[in-house]
Amino acid sequence: MTRKAKAHRETTETDVSVEIDLDGTGQAHIETPIPFLNHMLNLMARHGLFDLDITAKGDTEIDYHHLMEDMGITIGQTLSKALGAKEGINRYGTATIPMDESLAEVVIDLSGRPYLVYHVKETLGTLKDLQVSLFEDFFRGLSNHALLNLHIILHYGRDAHHIYEAIFKAFGRALSVAVAKNPRIEGVPST
Repeated sequence: MTRKAKAHRETTETDVSVEIDLDGTGQAHIETPIPFLNHMLNLMARHGLFDLDITAKGDTEIDYHHLMEDMGITIGQTLSKALGAKEGINRYGTATIPMDESLAEVVIDLSGRPYLVYHVKETLGTLKDLQVSLFEDFFRGLSNHALLNLHIILHYGRDAHHIYEAIFKAFGRALSVAVAKNPRIEGVPST
């Protein structure tokens, strides 16, 4: 059974296409006008061992908000499609990842009930010209449309680049564990 999917979202502000293979090798082809996000999505794919292809454009001459949120939504829709009925998966995944002075933890439940808990103290400021507060919008869109319960906890960190790198790597690893097939699980892991 293939666990690949694609989704496309086009609005007056954005045009986003996403393809994912949950059983890939960590290959990524990411083309957006937000270089730092491209870097983070490449890391997520590599550490989660997903094959990920994303092409996105939007009204970034205004700001990055529409594109960041719509990319989260479209990635979430693609994940939901790729998971199908979720039969035989672990359902839960967690990862705690350091990046130099930063330590981030991500916990996922593919419950079908979306919820985001976002405990990241560094929500002000920018990375180059990207407002870091937009990462919460990205993950909220992803959580809501992948129908997953997502907890992102920054234990500590100083450098914004390191903080978000730890978060995206932890997200990729936690998601990889949650979507993994477990031969001991029959059907959907739910009571």
